[in-house]
Amino acid sequence: MTPSEKAAAFAALHVAGNPLVLFNIWDAGSAAAVVSAGANALATGSHSVAAAQGWPDGEGLPLDALLDVVTRITATTKLPLSVDFESGFAREPERVAENITRLASTGAVGVNFEDQVIGGAPEGGLYPVYPIDEQVTRLRAVRAAANAAGLPLFINARTDLFLRQADITKHTELVPQAIERAAAYAEAGASGLFVPGLVTPGLIEQLVGATGLPVNVMASPGMPDRAGLAALGVARISHGPYPFIRTMARLGRWAADAMG
Repeated sequence: MTPSEKAAAFAALHVAGNPLVLFNIWDAGSAAAVVSAGANALATGSHSVAAAQGWPDGEGLPLDALLDVVTRITATTKLPLSVDFESGFAREPERVAENITRLASTGAVGVNFEDQVIGGAPEGGLYPVYPIDEQVTRLRAVRAAANAAGLPLFINARTDLFLRQADITKHTELVPQAIERAAAYAEAGASGLFVPGLVTPGLIEQLVGATGLPVNVMASPGMPDRAGLAALGVARISHGPYPFIRTMARLGRWAADAMG
């Protein structure tokens, strides 16, 4: 398939009520393992890719290194690949567009593009989120760059509103803000909405019903299983850093056993 055909096939996998499951990978080896398990698409996780290369998350991994990893994955699998592109590795729309143009050349057909200000002054240990207007401008730059490259890129617009609030009892008051951002991001060219940190079934269902974008959640302890999330109308389930974290923990135990 051509990149455009892969992008279209990837977009078609996002079906409300029959969610695409993405067991996030970090290199060509982990991609092969997930493909052998029956995956029909692949996605990287920023934490996993960075940690596997010895870098911290939060755009600590140099962009060149990320693009090398992505290029190797696409060279070794025929499946569509989405890349966790964090906040675009730049703040300015022009630089984000340049980075998206480079990503388009790797063979990837999707991106996660988040609205937290990576590198900004942390608020209570957490980065702030971009004002809606600024993030909309950045999203438009992503879409324009992809269009210029002839790629119908699947832009999974991520909002970090819920990740920034650890107390899930306070998530109810964040849902209207998420709905507002979803509408603005859709108008700017987003293909989907990613809401990591949102785990309450009723709130997930409310958000699904309020946006025309396919909704992506991140599997987390205490959340409904795939069938339960499907019943809420979720279209995509990501596993984020958990596959890498659990794999490394198991590797450590095996190593400890081997060294006795």
